Amino acid sequence: MRMNEEIPGYSLREIGIEVPESLIAQYPSERRERSRLLIYGVRSGRIIDDRFYNLKEYIQPTDCIVYNDAKVINARLRGHKLPTGARIEILLLNQRSDTEWDCLIRPARRVKAETEIAIEADSTAGLSIMVREVLGDGKFRVRFSEAIRYEDLKTVGTIPLPKYIRRPSEEIDDIRYQTVFSKKYGAVASPTAGLHFTERAVREIRQKGALWVPLTLHVDWGTFRPVREEDYRLHKIHKEEYEISLESAERVNRSIEENRRVLCVGTTSVRALESAAVETGVPDKWVVREGRSATDLYIYPGYRFRVAEGMITNFHLPDSTLILLVMAFAGVEGIRKVYRHAVHEEYRFFSYGDAMLLLKD
Repeated sequence: MRMNEEIPGYSLREIGIEVPESLIAQYPSERRERSRLLIYGVRSGRIIDDRFYNLKEYIQPTDCIVYNDAKVINARLRGHKLPTGARIEILLLNQRSDTEWDCLIRPARRVKAETEIAIEADSTAGLSIMVREVLGDGKFRVRFSEAIRYEDLKTVGTIPLPKYIRRPSEEIDDIRYQTVFSKKYGAVASPTAGLHFTERAVREIRQKGALWVPLTLHVDWGTFRPVREEDYRLHKIHKEEYEISLESAERVNRSIEENRRVLCVGTTSVRALESAAVETGVPDKWVVREGRSATDLYIYPGYRFRVAEGMITNFHLPDSTLILLVMAFAGVEGIRKVYRHAVHEEYRFFSYGDAMLLLKD
C-alpha cells in the first residue's frame, strides 16, 4: 500500500516516534465506551477527534467487521524454587497436555531440567511444577503435579499485564482486560482493540446492517517483544495460532464478492485474515481460507494488504511489530502524524489507552 520511498531507511529509531511515560494508561477508562477515538483517513490525511461511543457514526451499513474472540488466561504464576526458596515468576504460554505447558520463567539463569518449583496460591496447597526441558530464550517445558485446566488458572494465577503497566494485577483486570467478545481461552495478552466495545455498541452497529464475523487468534507473549534490529526487516517475528471457521470464512468471502468494506477489530484480526488469504487467479482478488493454523506473517511498510480495508486499533509501542503493521496500512508519515497529534492532545496510550480508526477514506 505504501512504497519504500516513503520510509526513512528501515530503522524504527530513525522513524522516531516517542510517547511520554505520563500518557501510558495504567488503568482502563471508567467506562469502556468513554475512551477517546481518533479517526484517520489514509488518503485525505484528515484527523478527527471523537469518543468511542460514536464509532457507529463511521460504520457503513454494508461493512463486514471481523473481531477476535480470544480470551486471556490467568497465566502469571508466582512460586519459589525447592529447596532454596528463591522467588520465581512463571508465565504460561501454551498448554501441551493436561499437565504439561510451555512457559517463561524469570529469573531463568539458575533454572534447569528437574528444577522443582512450588506454586504460591492460597487455594492450591501442594501444587508444584517440575521443569522437564529447557527450550531456550527463557522458555521451558514444565509438568504440573496435577492436571490444570484454563478455568483452574483463575484460582492459581493472575492476569498477565504488560510491563509498561507498572502495578500488580488487580480485581478490575479480571473484567476489563477481557473484551466483550472473549470466548475461547488461550491468549496471554488481550486483543486490546476490543476492550472499548460494549454489548450496546455491538448491537447498535448490527442494527445499522453491518455484519459481525468472529475469528480466534491467541495473542502470544511475543507481541510485546521489541524490535531491536537496526533494520526492522531482520526482526524474527513470533508465531501465533489462529482459527477461522467455515462460516466466518464464507461470510468474509461473500462480503468481498459483494464489495463490502472489511474492517478489522485489532491488529490480531488483521494478521489472521491476511494470513488466511489465498489468491483466486484473478488479479488483486483474494479469498479467505477456513481452518486452524499458526502464522508468522510479518507485516511492515511496503506490504500490500489483501483483505483488510480498515482497522480499529489501539496506539502501539513505538518499538513494536504492531506499529509497523499500522504503518504498512496508513503510511509511515501518516502514523507519525497521528502519533504527534495524539501526544499533543494527550490521548492515553497502549493496552488500556484510547483507540484509533484507520480508514482508506
